Amino acid sequence: MLLCQIYRSTKKSETYLYTRFEDKLEKVPDDLMKSFGRAEVAMTLRLTKKRTLARADAAKVIQEIEEKGFYLQLPPVSFVQMPGQEQLDEQMAEIDALNEKIPRGG
Repeated sequence: MLLCQIYRSTKKSETYLYTRFEDKLEKVPDDLMKSFGRAEVAMTLRLTKKRTLARADAAKVIQEIEEKGFYLQLPPVSFVQMPGQEQLDEQMAEIDALNEKIPRGG
């Protein structure tokens, strides 16, 4: 079990830092803190490897805190499909199907 402090970035939406409660932000590198912005306490959490977190694997969070002194949770990557991507995917599927019909030497 690890008692951790979770901080919310005031500079980057949906970005959080997890640290050991007693360490606060002491082990977070200065460069990261500059890009993170002002850290607001979001919550204190008792973390076990089996605990379910919304956007992170608890075992990985614990491992990184133990190894580096912190865990950085970034916002989820949103996938924006390019215009025409659906048609391109359909055409590529047709080409793949045709390629499967080509006789192979051997």
